[in-house]
Amino acid sequence: MDLNQKPILITGAARGLGLAMATELADAGARIGLIDVDEQALSEALSKLPGDGHATALADVSEEGAVQAAFDQLEQDLGGIQGLINNAGITRDGLLVKSRDGEIVDRMSLERWRQVIDVNLTGVFLCGREAATRMIRGARSGVIVNISSISRAGNFGQGNYAAAKAGVAAMTVTWAKELARYGIRVASISPGFTATEMVASMPAPAIERITSQIPLKRLADPAEIATTAKFIFENEYVSGRDFAIDGALRL
Repeated sequence: MDLNQKPILITGAARGLGLAMATELADAGARIGLIDVDEQALSEALSKLPGDGHATALADVSEEGAVQAAFDQLEQDLGGIQGLINNAGITRDGLLVKSRDGEIVDRMSLERWRQVIDVNLTGVFLCGREAATRMIRGARSGVIVNISSISRAGNFGQGNYAAAKAGVAAMTVTWAKELARYGIRVASISPGFTATEMVASMPAPAIERITSQIPLKRLADPAEIATTAKFIFENEYVSGRDFAIDGALRL
């Protein structure tokens, strides 16, 4: 895909990895529709994007009506939709069951489970379905990029997050097979530990411990994930594959 003037939507786009990918694609000439739940951060992100013709929409991706409304708005503002990056996600980490001296002291609550599944898995489904619907209706080819995680293989204390990200990777392969007939390609990226604001807020000893386990001995730069997204959009033979960008960590 030639990115020049292509309308591409990105969820969770107001900061961090979402904003890095928005910047990378905007710099290549794409017109970006930024979706997030933080209105002020969206406005600030919009002001940072290179080029023009971009737009924003407020939406909780776990809410079907909000997703439909955001896509309606951005489809009109951008003159169509030919790309989507499903990036919005949250963490609510915790052990399935925690005990001390033989006594159960904590369990992952159903609320924490549902919060992560609703945003990280159902949100990807809702946005992916909406993007595919509009591409097909408009008889336009397009690209959907889902952001999974190396935690999809299972990670201590992240049963909810790992399950959601494994589901995202599985949906990617399924959609790639289903949507190919319409000229829609689908792929996913599974980042390792990346130097986003969320990671930077962790205690220094925790970051050092994480970094020591990565063979390349550093966190990923968000720009390195963003260039992977750009590659997927531009390479017309990429579909149905996951790209683990993790410095050889491989959980």
